Amino acid sequence: MWDRLKLFLNPFEARYEDMNKRNWLQIAWRDTSAGLLVAMMAIPMAMGFAMASGLRPEHGIMAGAIAGLVGALFGGSKYNVYGPVAALIPVIAGIMLAYRTPEDPYAGHGFLVLICLCSGPILMLFALLGWGKVGNLVPHSIVVGFSVGIAVTIALTQFGEVLGLKASVTGGFFTKIRIIAENLHQFNWAALLIGGLTFLITRYLLKVSVYIPAPMIALGVGTILSTTVLSSSELTIIKTKYGEIPTNFLLITPPSLPSWEPGVLGDLVFYALAFAFVCGFESILAARMGDRLADNRGTKYNPDKEFWGQGLIQSVVPLLNGMPLSGALARTATNIKVGAVTPLAGIMKCVMKLLLVFFLANYLELVPMACIGGILLWVAFNMVKPKEIKQVWAHNWFHFALMVYTALMVIMFDFLTGVLSAMFIYGMLFKFLDKPRAGKGNHEELPPATEGPEKDSGPTAK
Repeated sequence: MWDRLKLFLNPFEARYEDMNKRNWLQIAWRDTSAGLLVAMMAIPMAMGFAMASGLRPEHGIMAGAIAGLVGALFGGSKYNVYGPVAALIPVIAGIMLAYRTPEDPYAGHGFLVLICLCSGPILMLFALLGWGKVGNLVPHSIVVGFSVGIAVTIALTQFGEVLGLKASVTGGFFTKIRIIAENLHQFNWAALLIGGLTFLITRYLLKVSVYIPAPMIALGVGTILSTTVLSSSELTIIKTKYGEIPTNFLLITPPSLPSWEPGVLGDLVFYALAFAFVCGFESILAARMGDRLADNRGTKYNPDKEFWGQGLIQSVVPLLNGMPLSGALARTATNIKVGAVTPLAGIMKCVMKLLLVFFLANYLELVPMACIGGILLWVAFNMVKPKEIKQVWAHNWFHFALMVYTALMVIMFDFLTGVLSAMFIYGMLFKFLDKPRAGKGNHEELPPATEGPEKDSGPTAK
C-alpha cells in the first residue's frame, strides 16, 4: 500500500516515457495541438452534458478543464481525456430535480458537491487497496445494455429542445413521454431544422476527418442561422435559459447538506457509492480502450492509479464550480487520433479550454438550445453500436437477454438499478447459462468488459 501511495503521488512517472531530450519539442507540439482540438470538440459537449444534467453550462466547461489537469497529473493513463459523460446525466439530473427549490433551481448543486466529496475518498481507498481490477469484472453484455439504456434516456430528454418545446423534459420514462405529448403545441420548425442540421454536421464532418472540430463548427452554423435568417423564430438560446456564462474561473462551490433527515442521508450514501462505481468503471473503460487504440507498447494504464486520479478529480473539481465526471471514451479516442502521446495533452486541453471560453463566452451565450439538443442526439446515436449488439447476440442467448434486461431497467428506472440487478443475475446464473451457442461458426467470443468499445467508440475512433 505504501509503494502504491508513493506511485500515486508522483505526477511525472513513466507515463511521460515517450518524451525525452531529443524529441521533447516535437512531442510538446503534438500534445499541444491535440489539446487544442480536443478542447474545441469538448466545449459544446461539456455545455450540453451540464445542461442536460440540470446544471449551468459553465459547470460542464470548468469540470472538463480542471479534470484534464488533475487527471493528467495523477491519473493512471497516458491518453485518458476527462470530462462530463453521458452515463452520469440521468443520475445528476435526478439529484438536481429532487433538491431544487422554487426560488433556486440549482439548490441541489451544493449537495452534489458534498456527494462528490464523499465519493472521491472511496475511490482513493479502493486504489490504495489495489481494487482497480474490479473494473474488469463487469460483463461486456451489461456494458452494451447500459450504453443503449443511457442513449435512449438522453435522446428522450433532448427531443424537447430539438422540437422547440419550452417545457423541460425531466423525470422518469413515462413522465418524459407525457411532457412531450402535452407540449407538442409548442413545436417550432426552426428548432427542428437547427437541431437536425447540428446533428448532421457533427456526424458527417467527423467522418471526413477527426481533425475537424465538428461540434464547434455545428454550433457556429446554428448560432449564425438563429441570429440572421431565423432571428424571428423565437428560438430559446443559452443566455435566455441560463443567463450569462461567467469568465471568472476562480469560483468555489461549497458543499451543503439539505437536512439531517434519514432520506437525505440515505441519498448521500447511495449516490456517493454510485458515483464511485460509475466514474471509476468508466475511466478504466476509457483507459483500456486508449491503450488498445494507440497500440501502446510502453507503460500500460494502471487501474489502481486511475482510481486514485478519479478520486482526486471527484474531490477537487466539483468544489471549483464543476460537476462529477470521468474518463470520456469518445474524447479519449479523439485525443489519440489527433496525435497525443503523453498526458501533457490533457494539461494543454485545460489551458486551451479556459482560454477559448474566456474569449468566446459572449458568443457561446447566443447558441440555440436546439443546437445543444442536436449534439446530444449525436452522442446518444453514437452510443448504440450495432456491431457490439451483434457480437453479444452471436455469443449466446444468456448474454443477449442480460443486455436487453440492463437496457430496459436503465430506461425504465435508473442506471444503478439496471447495472447492479444485472450483475446480481449474472453472478447467480453465469456458471449454468454462460455457454457459447452450439454450431460451428456461430460462436463469437465476447471481449472483456473494458475492451468492448475499442474500435467503435464513436466516429472519432473509426
